[in-house]
Formats: sequence, C-alpha cells, structure tokens
Amino acid sequence: MQVTDVRIRKVAAEGKMKAIVSVTFDDEFVVHDIKIIEGQNGLFIAMPSRKMGEGDFRDIAHPINSDTRNKIQDAIFLRYEQMNEEEEAQSAEVGLDSGETTEATEE
Repeated sequence: MQVTDVRIRKVAAEGKMKAIVSVTFDDEFVVHDIKIIEGQNGLFIAMPSRKMGEGDFRDIAHPINSDTRNKIQDAIFLRYEQMNEEEEAQSAEVGLDSGETTEATEE
C-alpha cells in the first residue's frame, strides 16, 4: 500500500494543532482528519478519533504496525515541510514586490 496523495489544510498559527490532513492510499482509499500537532518533543500526527464517554478519545482509523505509521507520518511531514517552504518563498516574493529589499546598507 502506497501513499499517493497528501492534502494539508493549515489551521490558525496559535495553539498546538498545526494542520488537518487527508491521506490517499493507492489512489483508492482516503483517510481524513489526521492532525499535525506540536508536542513537547516536536511534531507528531494524531489519527482521526471520536470522543467516548468520560472524555476519552478512541481512534477511528489507525495503522496496525509502526512501519505503516512511520510511512504515513513521513509522507505527511514531507508534504508539510514542502508547504512551509512554498509559503516562505511566496512571502519573500511578496516582500520584494512591495519594494522591500534584502540588501544591507551601510550608514
């Protein structure tokens, strides 16, 4: 099974949740609502879950083994990094288009 598409929707910059992700497998099956979360040790993914009785959450869909989880997580983080780089490049272009300069001047 291969990850064939990763679609990321960023959320507000504040808070621990950074984005909501949909992952497509073999161009045939999609899992929505995977979350990218900023934890104490960096980013991690949280699989889609449902709130149960006493405030506990239970995953609706999840990988059975750590190799599959790593494959999914690696594909998500690769696309997330690409998306951040694209946004930074666009911000730099907008800054240059508005007359800002990146050259240092001596006074």
